[in-house]
Formats: sequence, structure tokens, C-alpha cells
Amino acid sequence: MLGFINLNKPAGFTSHDCVARVRRLLHIKKVGHGGTLDPAATGVLPIAVGKATRLLQFLPDNKAYLACIRLGMRTTTDDLEGEIIETKPGVNLSLPQIEKCLSHFVGEIEQIPPIYSAIKRKGKNLYELARKGEIIDIPPRMVTIEKIEIVNFFPGEFTELELKILCGPGTYIRSIARDLGTVLGVGGTLANLIRTESCGMKLADSLTLEELAIQIERGTFQLIEPERALQNLDTFFLNSTESRSWCQGQCIYLNLEKYSDKKIIENTEYPIKVQQKNGDFLGIGICSFEGDKLEIMPKIVCAN
Repeated sequence: MLGFINLNKPAGFTSHDCVARVRRLLHIKKVGHGGTLDPAATGVLPIAVGKATRLLQFLPDNKAYLACIRLGMRTTTDDLEGEIIETKPGVNLSLPQIEKCLSHFVGEIEQIPPIYSAIKRKGKNLYELARKGEIIDIPPRMVTIEKIEIVNFFPGEFTELELKILCGPGTYIRSIARDLGTVLGVGGTLANLIRTESCGMKLADSLTLEELAIQIERGTFQLIEPERALQNLDTFFLNSTESRSWCQGQCIYLNLEKYSDKKIIENTEYPIKVQQKNGDFLGIGICSFEGDKLEIMPKIVCAN
């Protein structure tokens, strides 16, 4: 088996729980996921099956979320799963005031991850150290947030915002909620989170675990083919002789005159998708140059 599943993760499941369930349903050990979602969060969790686990690193890395942020409240975990540290109910916040503060979170910004996260320190997850009461210094990291759009605004005892967020890998939405509350001077925490897009997969096309189980039982289930999931990569097609040699670990040399893509020409470490001319997916190659020839070196070979 080789391919991907666009899974709609349910609330209360860890990402590892979902991987374990898919392993049991498909009776296959080699299953991985393309980006952790917190247990309380729902939405797109890309799942790789078989040799596709080695391809996760090449999928598109941008993500999209629908987040509900509660202002006037701080928690230990920066979401409603944690203990409440402080509340400031009844604070009057105007929409223009919030919009002005949100603008500071768009672009390339420094962000400190939540203390309750799966980031490794001292060989352990941060949340394990936090549960032991250890004081941990978490260095900030650079993340990219492309867009934040206010979808709904709910004033009240605790003002809530519903936001659409487009961001790059490594972004913590809980940190945005916490930091927005800090900038506004009232505290903030994440009340709800749905991932609407990840690795090029969209929520509208996702499957729940129940739907996956039904399709498998009926014999109608099909994995998302690597060539479809990896549409972000340029594709090179090899003939049968070239395909056989490439799959055996040999470099293939192609005439550069056929390829005028400047992105490829200017980047000698550019990963590309390799397929046979009949459409069969072969794997991932790395481009480099040898005189006037384009060299395609095998990086990951998936064909038998």
C-alpha cells in the first residue's frame, strides 16, 4: 500500500491515536501523520500509508485553521483544557481595537510555543516537564503567518473571536491566542480549533474514522495517490529503460534543452517527482547538473 488519507480527526483523539486506529483498520504497521493536532482540536490530519511515510516531508507545508479565541481568560495550557490562571470578565473590547492588535501577528514573527507542547527538551516532551512542575526556558522561534481574518465577533462577559488563519509550519494557534490577550492586556486562550487545510488536503474532502471504516468494509476505499498529493512538485517522466535504471539507484541524465524552468535551473537541490511515462509513480529525485545535462539522482524510490 502506498498513498495518503485525508483524515478528519475527532476531538478527544491524539494524532497517535488516529495513526493506531488506521493501522488496525488497514492491517498495516507502516502508518504516519503529517503534523500533530492537539487532542481537543479537530480537522485535517494527513495520514501516510506504507512507503508514503517517507514522502510526508515533501508535501505542501502551509496550513489553515478556523480558531475561536476567548479573551479575558488565561490558562496553563493556553486553551480550555488547562487550569484557569486568571480571568477578567466584562472587559469592553472594540472590534477596531482587536483588528489593530491582530495586524502585529501577520508576517514573519517571533513566537514562543506553549509550555504544554510536544517540542523536545532534555530528551522529553515539554508537556512532560511542565507536568512535573519544572521551570523551562522556551526559546522563541520564527514562524510565518500569511493571513488572519476575523469571521465572527462575540462581545459579552468574555469576548470571543472566530478567526481564519493561514500560516506556515511550526505555528502554534494557542500561542496566538495567548499573545493577543497579552497585547490587549486582558489575557487570552484558545476556545476551539479546526484545521481546515494541511499538506494540500482540505477539510471538505476529508474522511472521518467511521467513514474510513465503512469504505474499507465495503471495499470502496482508495488511498490518495502520491502523484496527486505531491502536486506542489515538478514532475519528470522517464521511459521504461530510464525508469528501471533509476529505480536501481542509478542517476539519469536528461537533455537540458527540454527543460526551461528557471526554478530547477537555479536550484541544484530541488526535489522533483519522478514518474514513468505511463503515469506510474516511481519516487522523489534530486536535480543537479553535469555540463549541459540535467542529472536526476534517486532520493526516495517507491516503485517495486
